Amino acid sequence: MSRRGVAGAHVAVVGLGASGRAAADVVATLGGRVSGLDRSEEAVVAAAAEVPAGSFSAHPDAEDLAAAVLDVRPDIVVVSPGIPSHAPVFAAARAAGIPVWSEVELAWQVQAPRADGSYAPWLTLTGTNGKTTTVTMTSSILTAAGLDAPAVGNVGTPIVRVAAEGRADVLAVELSSFQLHSTHSVEPLASACLNVAADHIDWHGSFEAYVADKARVYARTRRACLYNVADPRTRAMVEDAEVADGARAVGVGTGVPGPGDLGVVDGVLCERAFTERRHTHAVELATLADLAHLAPSAAGEVPAHVVVDALFAAGLALAQGVTAEEVRAGLRAYRPGDHRIQLVADLDGVAWVDDSKATNAHAAEASLGALRPGTGVWIAGGLAKGARFDELVLAVRDRLRAVILIGVDREPLWSALERHAPQIPRFEVDSPEHGDVMRSAVAIAARHARPGDTVLMAPACASMDQFRSYADRGEAFARAVREVRG
Repeated sequence: MSRRGVAGAHVAVVGLGASGRAAADVVATLGGRVSGLDRSEEAVVAAAAEVPAGSFSAHPDAEDLAAAVLDVRPDIVVVSPGIPSHAPVFAAARAAGIPVWSEVELAWQVQAPRADGSYAPWLTLTGTNGKTTTVTMTSSILTAAGLDAPAVGNVGTPIVRVAAEGRADVLAVELSSFQLHSTHSVEPLASACLNVAADHIDWHGSFEAYVADKARVYARTRRACLYNVADPRTRAMVEDAEVADGARAVGVGTGVPGPGDLGVVDGVLCERAFTERRHTHAVELATLADLAHLAPSAAGEVPAHVVVDALFAAGLALAQGVTAEEVRAGLRAYRPGDHRIQLVADLDGVAWVDDSKATNAHAAEASLGALRPGTGVWIAGGLAKGARFDELVLAVRDRLRAVILIGVDREPLWSALERHAPQIPRFEVDSPEHGDVMRSAVAIAARHARPGDTVLMAPACASMDQFRSYADRGEAFARAVREVRG
């Protein structure tokens, strides 16, 4: 299939959220025939208004949705990331011999050539945590090098729109495991998996299936496969990947780098992967001082996982050909998105930090691990999605002064704290109103925090039990902190 092939194809788009509507619009614009299907009547109405050339229908039952896809007899099925891999539509399409694509796969097929006839290279990355930070850091570095390099994929504008326009010099592409599941032919210039921890098991069916889909990020890579030296699974992914001749494995970590790796020496971020003198020399990229604006408080250290994200971003950009000076400029210019280790206020020597984006144990551990021992007042809880937290509590208990639990699934965290950190004071907030929940949590935290402490809202859980999104949860925290300050 190709851009021309899609133009003459009948494409069924299943799931009509932002990426699904973008896919339908691009296919229709190219001259393809679109049948859009969703379980929500509201989504169908929105898609029909946005893509009048398509045909759209709602099918609330999952089995009916799968049958409807077969009824329209498409050449290709494009699935939304919200459609789980065990949904009937996947099995139905496979049985009928119909290719199933993600929006990312569609974007690769329909990308427009640039003025010189070439195509913008893709720098792809995945991981359980840190994806958005790293992909936006990568974009910042490439922008500092004078390139049009938007962050796309699981962030920002749907990638299918950007690729179809063909204006970018290079794409920094964040890929979720959902998107990778149905992506088959992308040939990235460079690729990376930041880390792997148990997450989204309900979508994939097993941890092994989740890891296998993450590993797809490395397939067909042309120049460099970046892996985390502290996570053996990511190295194994690279070793098992089918890549282009000449593609190299590049280790990323916070220790002294060996030849072919990126790392840190005496507070200096450096690389021995892309320089010709890699066997004898390291090239300075930046210093920890260049990342000081990413510390959770003015007096705090830059968290180790932020340093690793910066090194991954540098490695991806170096594969594109940027200079060390451009890496430093891009990292200095980078500003993180909201709700990612974001300092909300510093009140009487207490730092109030919003990390609402830490929606699983792995992310929360990274944030808590950056605190000094005994200085963390932790606000946690929400929708646990069946997760347990014993390993998290064991890893961070020395960092804690007190814990305040919110959300509907407080028991898994409470019981883990009771087993592994019984000496840490813990409190529950039981309120159905989300505004009251956060006000109460912040009030309890204010009573227990001391000068030099950090009140960290890193929930380790999803937000949809009491809030509209992780952003809504973070904003509620910030409002409550402002009330304390007032």
